[in-house]
Amino acid sequence: MTDHTVSPDVHSDDDYSAYHDALAPWWADHARDFPWRFGRTDAWGVLLSEVMSQQTPMTRVLPYWQSWMAVWSSPDKLAEATAAEVISAWGTLGYPRRALRLRECAQEIVARFGGRVPDTYEELVSLPGIGDYTACAVMAFAYGKRVPVVDTNIRRVLSRAIGGAESLGGAANASERKLAENALPRDARMSVIWNQATMELGATVCTAKSPACDECPLRSECKFAQAGWPGLGQKRTRPRQTFTGTNRQVRGKILKALRHADEHHLSYDEISQVWADSVQLDACIASLDEDGLIEIREDHSLTLPLG
Repeated sequence: MTDHTVSPDVHSDDDYSAYHDALAPWWADHARDFPWRFGRTDAWGVLLSEVMSQQTPMTRVLPYWQSWMAVWSSPDKLAEATAAEVISAWGTLGYPRRALRLRECAQEIVARFGGRVPDTYEELVSLPGIGDYTACAVMAFAYGKRVPVVDTNIRRVLSRAIGGAESLGGAANASERKLAENALPRDARMSVIWNQATMELGATVCTAKSPACDECPLRSECKFAQAGWPGLGQKRTRPRQTFTGTNRQVRGKILKALRHADEHHLSYDEISQVWADSVQLDACIASLDEDGLIEIREDHSLTLPLG
């Protein structure tokens, strides 16, 4: 089985020592105190936080993570939950399919790994809903392995501070991944701190549109700032996405109504009050049914999944 961790011989630490030396003490003083950090949870808690945090700010994730961990503190507990329970508990986090995938992931962990979250890349990405980023994050943050974690915030910090150019978003390319590998400290413990610190810096200081450069510990080393912030805030061109009136909004309204209904069940007449456009409503009902997020009964009433 291939080891996804990075060899310490990829580069010389001297190339990036100024960045490492500046960022580690900043992390010690400024890291936000989330319960899944600093070794206060296990690999399952880390995995749960990473899945919940996809496209969702950590501050918004916090109360959901706490409530989930209070009820389903291990894979075996979540594996026994019903679909209706996990969808209801997901609340308004968004992208509710993630809730069902987490349950499927827990069931696979129990069935294949005896209830222990695996610690290798190949095993992690074989789990439902676990991709490259989440697998690497679990390896680094739960198991302390020397592996580059590449998310939007880390890419932005590395692209700006070391590469001297704006990060344009989209999927990570080969050069961005290579930079993340090269910048990783040789020492495994320091590599974990580096991954966490660069991610935190991107989330709180080196933000996309309004970086607080005067507060940045990398300010004196930042090639992007030295170049005059060329293309600050520039992104790959793509159509502006809105939320109001979209199928995503309608799907969310349907699920919200079912979460709050008695026995998570509503007649079609009751659910039709959610959205005036019956054509769009029916399309969203069908898509939710196809995704396994609701069930349609013979009388056309709706319920959250019973299984």
